[in-house]
Amino acid sequence: MALLHVGFFSDELGMSVSMDVILPQKSYKLIGMETEDSKDKYPTVYLLHGWSDDHTIWQRRTSIERYASDLGVAVVMPTVGLSFYCDMVHGPKYWKFISEELPVICRRFFPNMSDRREDTFVAGLSMGGYGAFKLALSRPDIFSKAASLSGVLDLTMFREKFRDQEFWYWDNIFSADDKITGTDNDLFTLAERLKKSGKEFPELYMWCGTEDEFVYDCNLSAERQFTKLGVPFTYEESSGTHDWARWDEKINYVLKKFLGR
Repeated sequence: MALLHVGFFSDELGMSVSMDVILPQKSYKLIGMETEDSKDKYPTVYLLHGWSDDHTIWQRRTSIERYASDLGVAVVMPTVGLSFYCDMVHGPKYWKFISEELPVICRRFFPNMSDRREDTFVAGLSMGGYGAFKLALSRPDIFSKAASLSGVLDLTMFREKFRDQEFWYWDNIFSADDKITGTDNDLFTLAERLKKSGKEFPELYMWCGTEDEFVYDCNLSAERQFTKLGVPFTYEESSGTHDWARWDEKINYVLKKFLGR
């Protein structure tokens, strides 16, 4: 595998940003690693970080490079700061960056990345789980599958639960009135809108640990609301908290699931 640290300028953000990219590299001499050979362009997963992290975190906390090598999949890991993958009310337009600009840039920089919908996936944890579902539900023309691991899937519930805590960035992202329901930042509104459009629905997978006091209730709420809307999805839960041991295990499972292995 090749690991690239990429610094580039974003027109949408008006500043230089970073992403790390893993690309398949077939080698018969690399000790302890095997790479799935691909005669076609690489399938690609956009892998999103949580709110305390950046584009390096998946490499630092998991064996993502080894998992990607085994499957012959490219991995794009961007950074979006504390933005919840949104166009911030007081701050950069990270949603336009992640949903419109980044896929075009990646395919231009790395022409062996497939541009086919069926080969393009997104996954994330916590804040990134929300971002993954938001991308898939808003841009089903790009992303065919999405996975949320311990995702903040019900933003309204999450905000109410932690209202007494000082989340200084919240007003900068969403505005002081806290209005989420019915907006483009509400996953359930996006799901309902997409269902009514008749467009092909992305495959959605969500997992959460049953001891995750941070977001478990948000995932149960998402399960109920997606079911009520008649949205196709898979929900799984098992023992676990908001921790990297589980996310390391689950991202390997998710990649195999995406690729039908």
